[in-house]
Amino acid sequence: MRRAYTMLGLGTAVFFTAASLTLLPNGTQASSSQATFMVPAADGYGVAECLISSHACGQVVANTWCEAQGYVKAVSFRQIEADEVTGSIQKASMTTGEHRPVSITCSN
Repeated sequence: MRRAYTMLGLGTAVFFTAASLTLLPNGTQASSSQATFMVPAADGYGVAECLISSHACGQVVANTWCEAQGYVKAVSFRQIEADEVTGSIQKASMTTGEHRPVSITCSN
């Protein structure tokens, strides 16, 4: 008898879990329509090299970054000015243009 109640309880839990996952919205999409990310220039992947130069790879890299974050495409990307960042970024790294972070705005 105890086994029957245990199986009934387990079956009910599995049912409600499956039903809640089916009824919830897609969790891979971002909740807002736009988001802006700051990417360090010295991230080790060379992202900033394409984004701050006039190379054609800039839009492709920005779109790929947004897709990796759960968005559809990049709306804009640019190098951030030194006065736009908080004190959490070292001032010494903000003196040269090549070390400033890059801003990527993504959209659904």
